[in-house]
Amino acid sequence: MDINMGLDEGQRETMAKAVTKLLADTYALYFKTHAYHWNVTGPRFHDLHAMFMEQYTEMWQAVDDIAERVRALGFMAPISYEEMAKSSSIAFDKKTPDATTMVKNLVAGHEQVVRTARKVLELASEHGDEATADLVAPRVSAHEKTAWMLRATAG
Repeated sequence: MDINMGLDEGQRETMAKAVTKLLADTYALYFKTHAYHWNVTGPRFHDLHAMFMEQYTEMWQAVDDIAERVRALGFMAPISYEEMAKSSSIAFDKKTPDATTMVKNLVAGHEQVVRTARKVLELASEHGDEATADLVAPRVSAHEKTAWMLRATAG
């Protein structure tokens, strides 16, 4: 069935690619945060364990909403970890870092997601894609706030 929602196929494809990049970055950060939740140790264990759980839980809902936007634009969301990792700007860890490094890595990850989201917002503005902008703008706020909260834990 044809899609006729005010964006031509080229615009929808451009937006779907940008939103897929945001999805991949968010998913990689979700996974990293969840893995850190499982593996954090040390005197800050309890606080970081709980904080990481709150953060990955929030991102879990976000990845679903972001993937559904890709589908609403008429394109398929990534179907494999490999496809997701290939699209992501956030690298996976090769070994488990200490708690302080976990916090630093998560700050960097949230800041990367903000940069990716801002690029999506620029494209959404260029193409008149208010629905994508409405989805992505709150993601910028959420990731900026989370980065700030993580930075605050570092002292």
